[in-house]
Amino acid sequence: MYSVLVVDDDDSVREFLKELFVGKYEVFTASNGQQALKAASQHEPDVMILDIRMPGMSGIEVLEKMSSVSPKTQVIMGTADTDLDQVVKAIKLGAFDYKTKPFDFELLSASVEKALERLNLLNEVENLRFEVSTKYFKDIVGESEPMKKIYDIIERIKNTDASVIIYGESGTGKELVARAIHYGGARAVYPFVAVNCAAIPPNLLESELFGHERGSFTGATMMRRGKFEVANKGTLFLDEIGNMSFELQSKLLRVLQDQRFERVGGNTEISVDVRIISATNADLQKLIEDNKFREDLYYRLHVVPINIPPLRKRQSDIPLLVSHFINKYSPKLGKKIMRIDKEAMDILTEYRWPGNVRELENVIERSIVLSDSEIITASALPKNILDANDKENINIASGKSLDEAEKLIVEKTLSKAKGNKTKAAEILGITRKTLRNKIERYGIDA
Repeated sequence: MYSVLVVDDDDSVREFLKELFVGKYEVFTASNGQQALKAASQHEPDVMILDIRMPGMSGIEVLEKMSSVSPKTQVIMGTADTDLDQVVKAIKLGAFDYKTKPFDFELLSASVEKALERLNLLNEVENLRFEVSTKYFKDIVGESEPMKKIYDIIERIKNTDASVIIYGESGTGKELVARAIHYGGARAVYPFVAVNCAAIPPNLLESELFGHERGSFTGATMMRRGKFEVANKGTLFLDEIGNMSFELQSKLLRVLQDQRFERVGGNTEISVDVRIISATNADLQKLIEDNKFREDLYYRLHVVPINIPPLRKRQSDIPLLVSHFINKYSPKLGKKIMRIDKEAMDILTEYRWPGNVRELENVIERSIVLSDSEIITASALPKNILDANDKENINIASGKSLDEAEKLIVEKTLSKAKGNKTKAAEILGITRKTLRNKIERYGIDA
């Protein structure tokens, strides 16, 4: 049952409104501002009918405090005809509606119902925002310390309009972080628009961002809105910002400063409200030194920097990512893959992952397709990863004496074979007896 809090210093008004709404809503009453705030804190009413003029704390003063006491409560102000200035102030402070006294009870009842409709809509939007933000946070997998720092930054900035720049190698998940910021914040119900500045020819990128008027260039047969207009009230994600031409950087800077621009071939200024999140795998400071990136634009974009580490620097997250991708792709591919075995996991953990998380995702998807059982084994992994693992054995042994190198390789192979001497001998291409002799010779604990 919805609840209504009636606040009025007139006993008869309180009692009459209580009689009017009781049975339909849960009704609470208060005779002054202090009681109103206490009742609001205890009950968090859905609607408050609040008299503007009361002795002591006025209705306006109560309204000012409601955002911290019970922020979702929809407030309807009760006012005399002479209180119009106060009404304007109340609306600016967030009051849902106002009704003149003495009340027309049909109009008041209708206002309460509309207030409840608005409350339901706000709750639906909040739930949708939570569901969407949760989805995008789930796609960012990792519990390593670098990732925990990123989660903390996202939480701190998601409800602000601060410009964000995300640094990271290709495949680290820069767009996932950008989406988590957008869909976790106040702009979640508005568009998230992504533009890859490296994928669009420089002569077309201006039109892509700002749109163009009909006839502005050859092939412009109709007016087209740009990404800034499409992203109005939402977020524009500019990926690979370091690839933007120096000339276009100047136009972007003006939009960031003024939130206004003109379409290509147009002369009418268009105003927008857009949050900018950019990303790059380039060294912008070096580009500035080489006069390829504007320093003033850099400072406009570099308000909140986020650095995503490459996968090789957060190896502890690899098992979590592998499990995430198995759960993601097994149902899609009609497979029942339960897990990955230790040998295969060890190989994946030790691989350098030049393509980062994107490469790991592709490897797991491929391995699921090729697996004949419920467990992914090393045999399902791509040859380049297995070859890299073999080369690693050689690299580990480099700089050692022959005996030291051989001991290290035997130890590492036994570890990968989980102590299984027959399997280790097969990997090394020697007999089990030869392996046993080497274990005894080098004093290997096996």
